[in-house]
Amino acid sequence: MNNPVTYVKTLRMFLRVYELGSMSAAARDQRSSPAVASSRISELEKRLGVRLFNRTTRALHPTENGRIFYRGMQKILEAIETAEAEVTGAEDNPRGTIFVAAPLGVGRRFIAPHVPTFKDSFPLIDVRLRLSDRALDVTGEGLDVVFHLGPLVDSNLKLRVIFDCDRVLCAAPAYLAQNGMPEDGASLIRDGHACLNLRYPGATEVHWTLQTPEGAKKYNISGPFETDDGDVLTGWALAGRGIILKPVFEIAEHLRSGALVPVATATPPLPVHLACLYPHRKLKDAKIRHFVEFMAARCKDAMAEAMRGLDGVGAGRGAGRRAGRGDA
Repeated sequence: MNNPVTYVKTLRMFLRVYELGSMSAAARDQRSSPAVASSRISELEKRLGVRLFNRTTRALHPTENGRIFYRGMQKILEAIETAEAEVTGAEDNPRGTIFVAAPLGVGRRFIAPHVPTFKDSFPLIDVRLRLSDRALDVTGEGLDVVFHLGPLVDSNLKLRVIFDCDRVLCAAPAYLAQNGMPEDGASLIRDGHACLNLRYPGATEVHWTLQTPEGAKKYNISGPFETDDGDVLTGWALAGRGIILKPVFEIAEHLRSGALVPVATATPPLPVHLACLYPHRKLKDAKIRHFVEFMAARCKDAMAEAMRGLDGVGAGRGAGRRAGRGDA
């Protein structure tokens, strides 16, 4: 590995193996083969004289030396990328790959449809989009941009609020005809309503937090079904199987048609925020800035259109309102 270009490729492969936890996944990511990935890691370990990963037939875990090397190589590769950008004019003509994650509903409706258009505008940038409702480790999973839907969280990441989103409790008319209309959060519990909840490893909202005259209150709801896919919850609610708590924009068409009806309106859910999260170091990366600006503008327009005619639904404070905040 005396060739500096080959060595940089090897270091990039090491970072992706570390972040993805898999030789084959890293190879796909770097458009190579598992055999090449394994060979490069073995050569790197031979060069350094230490083992970087412990391998078993089922898993791959970094050693302490691997973790130390990863922290150092992150800084070095960032410096290389910055230098390359300065001499290749990347500010005006950015290039490279962006690793993006988004919640399922947001990703399907507001991010994925605009990725091809972004590619048309920036042909030298590739986008790797991952959709999941689970909690994500931005740094550990090697992500550049994560779209977050929920309460704002304290972290060491840069945050840009895109949209303030009201939420609503709702159910199908068929469910209400059989079980009655709950007036508030207390009646959800008292009358034993079937509450369909979003649950996944690392989920923070295992209760429903609703607004009451005394302030926000958590309700320990229960129901016959739960899932880690928000669109599945919507399907169950449409089938008359229970009550769901959803951002208004996700079910706007069903609210307009009457297929879903707001319930427990005396105690609406707290609003949430759609935001972009990304590491501070990425702020200088032209391709990240272009992507965030591009998607933020289109998300705002798409959400405003989705919310058209539903300003009174939900908590009544965030619906249809664009966030006026930039980076925070």
